[in-house]
Amino acid sequence: MARITSISVATLLALATAGCAVGPDFQRPAAPEIDRYTATTLPAETASASTPDGQAQRFAPGQDVPAQWWTMFGSSELNALVDAALRANPDLQAMEAALRVAQENVAAQRGAFFPSVDASYTPSRQKIAQIIASPLSDNSDLFTLHTAQLSVSYVPDVFGGTRRQVESGVAQADVVRFQWQAAYLTLTSNVVNAAIQEASLRAQIRATQDVIALSTRQLEAVRKQQRIGQVGAAEVAAQEATLAQAEAALPPLDRQLAQQRNLLAALTGRLPSDAVPQQFEFEALTLPGTLPLSLPSRLVGQRPDIRAAEAQMHAASAQIGVATAARLPNITLTAALGSSSQAIGDLFTAGTGFWGISAGLMQPIFKGGMLLHQQRAAEAAYKQASAQYRSTVLTAYQGVADALHAIEADARGLRTASDAERAAYRSFNIAQAQWKAGQIGYPAVMLAEQTYRQSAITLVQARASRYSDTVGLMQALGGSWEDEPGKTPENQSDSKPAAAPEAVGKAQGNG
Repeated sequence: MARITSISVATLLALATAGCAVGPDFQRPAAPEIDRYTATTLPAETASASTPDGQAQRFAPGQDVPAQWWTMFGSSELNALVDAALRANPDLQAMEAALRVAQENVAAQRGAFFPSVDASYTPSRQKIAQIIASPLSDNSDLFTLHTAQLSVSYVPDVFGGTRRQVESGVAQADVVRFQWQAAYLTLTSNVVNAAIQEASLRAQIRATQDVIALSTRQLEAVRKQQRIGQVGAAEVAAQEATLAQAEAALPPLDRQLAQQRNLLAALTGRLPSDAVPQQFEFEALTLPGTLPLSLPSRLVGQRPDIRAAEAQMHAASAQIGVATAARLPNITLTAALGSSSQAIGDLFTAGTGFWGISAGLMQPIFKGGMLLHQQRAAEAAYKQASAQYRSTVLTAYQGVADALHAIEADARGLRTASDAERAAYRSFNIAQAQWKAGQIGYPAVMLAEQTYRQSAITLVQARASRYSDTVGLMQALGGSWEDEPGKTPENQSDSKPAAAPEAVGKAQGNG
């Protein structure tokens, strides 16, 4: 009998090990078969402009984004600021903790593959009715009983429900891991953009201060003309209004700069009262001359949001197998080995031992349609995840195309803004000279001055746009995550897709 039981247990264990897992195997979706991001072919390089950072930028198709892409801007101060943010940003730390939670939960789920072993010790004091036969050899009706027992239970994963549950857990952990990567990429992009915006605001403040100084000198000239009777009070009042308008533009810029400094403090894990040591000017930044442009086929493997959507799709696929296995027979094996005696010192002596082995088989018959509808819900959830994955892919490729068009268009915009600023400055000087010679009225001088003031600010903003567009392209391409074991927290769980069906119909076993 014992031999038959051993053979049965061995057979069930073999089935659990070699049995097929019901439900579909996940297949990673193929990358879009395209060779470019935009509908039209972009030029090999952008336009150039006659400004310190107006050089042309050249696209490098097939070149991957560097891991630390922010170093392309050539600023040690910026590098130090990004490093500080990566060390101290609380949002990134929260994502790291969430990843560890997911990984530990997967490790806990894997425990279901193994037998459960429990040891127990139960002392009891009992009194039985005298009319009932005593279970003891001395026929006493009051006694103490010590019981020590080792219990073993095992649920063979014959149909792969547990394996599918663990597979789903691993995929969910991958979702969190890719969300961590997305948070990493977003944080670094936000820090670099904040530094660029600070440089832009400082340049706009200097340009506004230059305009204020110019307007002040112009006001002095008008007042001098008034004193000798060449102009009236109306011209002086008009120039005073022009100066006041220029001065009114300065406080909002100062406010924005202060807010930008507060943002940098928060991104690096500091309070606003803690000064950020780095300050940024355009002169300290270098506009990258070569822009890496990963192959379109590699984007789905680089963008963290695409990888997260893929992992979510994988998890949904595995849940179909979990729901399918719940409708199939469930086998349970249990065994107990122990000893009972009246004295604790007699435990495990001859004649005190007992043991038992049992096996159970349960087949769900009627659950009011619950299990069937849970399986259908899992299949619908997979279709939902598939559609969300396709939407994420479309949005990602759109983002790269938008960034490329922005880089190309803003390069032309910088050249136009640079030409307009130089022309406006020449026009103002000519108008000022003509006014002093009595050839034109003062309103023409004021108009030329206002045009120059606006063109100076527009030029600064156009310079900032080129830097921000470069950051946008790096972010849209998803950065570089391959061959970088230090990029994610320790014990990362990268699930190798076993295989997601292209279309989900009835979930069937495969073995």
